[in-house]
Amino acid sequence: MTTSASPKLETQALRILESVFGYESFRGKQAEIVEHVAAGGDAVVLMPTGGGKSLCYQIPALLRLGTGVVISPLIALMENQVDALAAVGVNAAYLNSSLSFEEADEIERRLLAGELDMVYMAPERLVQPRTLHLLSRVQVSLFAIDEAHCVSQWGHDFRKDYLGLSVLAERFPDVPRIALTATATQATHEELTQRLSLQDAQHFVASFDRPNIQYRIVEKDQPRQQLLSLIRNEHPGDAGIVYCLSRKSVEQTAAFLSKQGIDAEAYHAGLTESERSQRQARFLREDGVVMVATIAFGMGIDKPDVRFVAHLDLPKSIEGYYQETGRAGRDGLPATAWLAYGLQDVVQLRRMIDQSEGTAEHQRSQRQHLDAMLALCETMTCRRVQILSYFGQTGEPCGNCDNCLNPPQGWDATVPAQKILSAIIRLDRERRQHFGSGQLIDILRGKPNPRSTESNHEALSVWGIGQDLSPQQWKGLVRQLLARDVLAAVGDYATLALGPEADGVLRGRTTLELRKESGRSRASAPRGSRTTAAAARSELTPEEMELFEALRKWRTAQAKEQEVPAYVVFADATLIAIAQRRPETTSDLHGVSGIGAKKLDRYGSAVVDVVTRTLS
Repeated sequence: MTTSASPKLETQALRILESVFGYESFRGKQAEIVEHVAAGGDAVVLMPTGGGKSLCYQIPALLRLGTGVVISPLIALMENQVDALAAVGVNAAYLNSSLSFEEADEIERRLLAGELDMVYMAPERLVQPRTLHLLSRVQVSLFAIDEAHCVSQWGHDFRKDYLGLSVLAERFPDVPRIALTATATQATHEELTQRLSLQDAQHFVASFDRPNIQYRIVEKDQPRQQLLSLIRNEHPGDAGIVYCLSRKSVEQTAAFLSKQGIDAEAYHAGLTESERSQRQARFLREDGVVMVATIAFGMGIDKPDVRFVAHLDLPKSIEGYYQETGRAGRDGLPATAWLAYGLQDVVQLRRMIDQSEGTAEHQRSQRQHLDAMLALCETMTCRRVQILSYFGQTGEPCGNCDNCLNPPQGWDATVPAQKILSAIIRLDRERRQHFGSGQLIDILRGKPNPRSTESNHEALSVWGIGQDLSPQQWKGLVRQLLARDVLAAVGDYATLALGPEADGVLRGRTTLELRKESGRSRASAPRGSRTTAAAARSELTPEEMELFEALRKWRTAQAKEQEVPAYVVFADATLIAIAQRRPETTSDLHGVSGIGAKKLDRYGSAVVDVVTRTLS
């Protein structure tokens, strides 16, 4: 459906943006989306994390008559959104399992009475007959389906309950619907459009570029020490998220960081619901907490001042990686996306796919996702360009990822690859033996060990033919050959075998231009880096920095008193703007990004007091 917005509607939208939310102008495609939905049109919105998706349905809900219904996948996300809306004077509530019967009954009463601007609920609640009957008695202004990629069965966050949301088109044909996601390939985009019955909707695809995030991928070499170096050298006192693949690794990494004096918490599905809730609330409400987590800690992390996201294990897909790294720097200030990646990551994830119980088609899809992720790790070109390309977009080299700042060197690895393939063939034909990378590397380097002595490997023609490469270089080569399907890891012990692409290499039809390993394991920022934690506040003078810290301290006290996340009071970007402006009266706060009428009235005098005390 195509709609046209009136000049009056555009003016009203801008007025709400400024007076309620405290922003002077819309960003990117926000204005188009707001006007289209406010005028009654359906929309599918693909916009990166931090791009301002929430405003795309919150403002139309305030412009239209009735109550906006927002479908959200997580209780934490609903609560945070409602807290943030309440802070700017919007009447919002949520209906979820955290409420008592009496509390839910009161919310329903307010909903029927038309007292709510917005109500949030999970998809499983919305599709219940009782809820649909309730909504049929309400003037609904719009339906917003957040995290819409959850409807895709090939996506990384599939939620079965999302499949039932097509009922909205049938039961409420005259109510506009807007589906939003921060990550979707073309296939996922098409699937969510079809499953949510939004074929006639207008599609808005923003750039997936997040220029404030510096993408860095390093070779694993004592990864926890590398992580510690990243935090201490670049992000001391900053909030961050560390993703690990297993619960055990989460617990061990959190314990390691805590022992080193880092304020770290562990989060995974093995904890009780109250433990997860308590730890997530602390991360959201306090400054400088590092959350070590599995991907169970995911959607709903609205904290804008996360300065780094680190991965100690390889993500299964670029979609997952992009979604997780996108939780850094939502405020637009510089942030780091750091990944430590090694040989065992490739072996482990390939094995997990091979042993999964999914259909052959699902396994094939998982392999394609993993192959794209491996290609991103091994690329010698701009990482940002490769990410954008995966989502069907184009871009110029960013000049800010590790590959742009320190271009990697390439080398012709064809002959070394042929050597390791020959070693695998010789061992199979002459000894009927199969080994992992460690023993093969020892054979190629001519390094005796009990296994070699017992099997007389010294007599093999390939013994010692790879002494020109170090063990670390051989290990890196094996990883890259696995990533390119020249090698395969088979069986419970992940022994190496020839992969689908081995024949072309052996016969000399394929030339392997790979990246050199030297220097990839360092955790420090690349030369020329402009996105360290210090750079986020680099424009502040010493006096302004002192004021910024005083404002942060005041904000923390306010947040604890109200039991809301600190950013609900003010985001870091707003505090930086205040520190730079040095207001002497509340009038001086007009026009500061993030300060609308409600916040100016509530906090203006207190902020001026903090400024006066600090600078006097």
